[in-house]
Amino acid sequence: MSTVAAILLALVLIGFYLSWRATRLDRLHHRVETARAALDAALLRRAAAVLDLAASGHLPPETSAGLAESANRSRRADHDHRELAESALSVVLRETLDARTDLTTAPELQEVRVAARGVHLARVFHNDAVGDTRRARRSRLVRLLRLAGTAALPDFFEMDDQAPGAAGPGSR
Repeated sequence: MSTVAAILLALVLIGFYLSWRATRLDRLHHRVETARAALDAALLRRAAAVLDLAASGHLPPETSAGLAESANRSRRADHDHRELAESALSVVLRETLDARTDLTTAPELQEVRVAARGVHLARVFHNDAVGDTRRARRSRLVRLLRLAGTAALPDFFEMDDQAPGAAGPGSR
């Protein structure tokens, strides 16, 4: 009788452990989805701030047109080309704004810089969540019992997110 009870107890404990691992994976996937939504919002906010700066009249018309075109291209980019379009916008921003010292007091420029820092932070949080999820999914037990279900393996979001006027990514 005690052998049967020990086996039942072991099965219950194993069941709780597997349930905990599956729930943890579900939470990690939810965290990735939430972080991706925050990253998308930050990217859209940056594009909108760039469009506001381009429309503000503080820049020459050809420069404004280039910024607006790059911002619109980043907003319209499909999933496969989004990283490249966002990186291109970062490069255009740095090339355009780092050379200009006459804009330091423009509120639109400050909004662009704040939005660019927000993009950097959102990308870091997203990539941390993806890394945690990928690490959890590498476990043999998770793969053998398919505890992740049918959830797709999340991808990192790699882009040039150095803000204009910054010495390096995330610098102030």
